[in-house]
Amino acid sequence: MASHCDERRRNRNMNIGFIGTGVMGKSMAGHLMAAGHRLFVYTRTKAKAAELLERGADWRDSPAELAEDCEVVISIVGYPSDVEAIYLGDGGIVEHANPGAYLIDMTTSSPSLARRIHAAAAARGVHALDAPVSGGDVGAREARLSIMVGGDRAAFEAMRPIFAAMGKNIVLQGGPGAGQHTKMSNQIAIASGMMGVCESLAYAKKAGLDPSVVLQSIESGAAGSWSLSNLGPRIIAGNFEPGFYVKHFIKDMKIALDSADEMGLELPGLALARTLYERLSDAGFAEKGTQALYKLFED
Repeated sequence: MASHCDERRRNRNMNIGFIGTGVMGKSMAGHLMAAGHRLFVYTRTKAKAAELLERGADWRDSPAELAEDCEVVISIVGYPSDVEAIYLGDGGIVEHANPGAYLIDMTTSSPSLARRIHAAAAARGVHALDAPVSGGDVGAREARLSIMVGGDRAAFEAMRPIFAAMGKNIVLQGGPGAGQHTKMSNQIAIASGMMGVCESLAYAKKAGLDPSVVLQSIESGAAGSWSLSNLGPRIIAGNFEPGFYVKHFIKDMKIALDSADEMGLELPGLALARTLYERLSDAGFAEKGTQALYKLFED
């Protein structure tokens, strides 16, 4: 019976709740609407959902009300404290989710919190997946996010069509919390990489070179990376608007460092990156994109 229900679910449109319509969430939710699903939205600031509401999404006044109307609930919010509140707090999603519903947290959050949500959901006959993403605002807009999933395989397979509406590289990494651990690995690589990108372009400029011409030479060689090719041009153009906020990157680095400490692992590169980004935040750039790290070297 379960497999029959899952097959039927894969071949029909669903009532999907979406919480968090920021830089990435708005595009992700829009792709679900474009795929034919009925969308219910909730955000702390209703104005941020205005574009989706104009396109036909339904508004709900709380996570609880949204959960009661939906077969799938997706969240991409700011901090682990936000995730915990909307899922496990009084009037939270887990408490109000329909039996058999699927809860998908796509926030970059704590692996241990993901395991707690999974356990609480399972106790109520509800499925939970942690599924953080990478690809920034461009990846979200173009529906080609990398989606790293933790949870039960059956739930993952049932939700694969939902993920496919938002991303291209969709991988089940393991059990509950595995998606978040994978995202930490992603953020660790980005942290040191962004230091290199910013130092490289600052050096090129200081040497009297044209950074745009330098980029033509180095981005296709051994130094090439997503950050160099996608954020390097923004740096050169003086565009420090967020594809991903500095304040959220600092949060991610703290989660990674805390998780590494629990495992007895030293990450000196990540520790340095966090220190630099905290300096950047203190200088007034918390609301800018991660490429704004360049400002420390420029100044």
